Amino acid sequence: MKRLTVIFFLFLIANCFGQKQFEVFFDFNIDYPNQQSIEKLNAWIEKNKKVRILKVEGYCDSIDTKDYNKKLSERRIENVLKILKENNIEIVSSIEKIAFGKEFKQSKIQEENRKVIIYYEVEEPIKEKSLSEKINSTNAGETIKLPNIYFYNNSARIVPKSNETLYELLCALQENTNLKIEIQGHICCQQVFDLNDVSTARARAIYNFLLRNKISKSRMTFKGYGTSRPVHKIPERNSFEEDENRRVEIMILEK
Repeated sequence: MKRLTVIFFLFLIANCFGQKQFEVFFDFNIDYPNQQSIEKLNAWIEKNKKVRILKVEGYCDSIDTKDYNKKLSERRIENVLKILKENNIEIVSSIEKIAFGKEFKQSKIQEENRKVIIYYEVEEPIKEKSLSEKINSTNAGETIKLPNIYFYNNSARIVPKSNETLYELLCALQENTNLKIEIQGHICCQQVFDLNDVSTARARAIYNFLLRNKISKSRMTFKGYGTSRPVHKIPERNSFEEDENRRVEIMILEK
């Protein structure tokens, strides 16, 4: 019996740690959050866009009847949920809504009993694969965009903040001695020409970096494609599309 009790206790702990809560407070006999709680709720929403609402509980103070208070608690729950929905906070379809009249352990401070408790979980962000992982899962003939590779305007000079990606590519080539790649440069915005052949110069800059770090030229080629392979139609509609078109990719030739 003791063993079952311990297991049940551990189960409760695990559930508590996987679930968080936030409290919203109300004035006497009012079903909409008070001004102070609205401000705190808005601040919480701003910082918690990626959460899922699992359960809400509504409470009242000890004044009035049990049935009246339960209905007031229900209205408080619905108003809080309405605020969350208006702010595009995800509410699970199986959400549990529990309204209490008087049947709970009340605080001696009545203001603390006029509340709604929001139970939620934080949506874990999807971890992006590292460049090495992308290379390992990519077949010969397929391409991979090198993330966070930047150049000075209209040149092949690599911006220092690109170093992390460059060294990650270097490590992948050092670890996989059979890996052969084509480095492909692409630019944006020009409908006909690649003025000064910038796309080739940028691909060559990556090639030269790897060459300086003792990667054999027999394992690498480079080529500039100008604007011949845009991700988005040229002319681009905005700076985001320009950034998507302005890129360096590697094509896996052999693994």
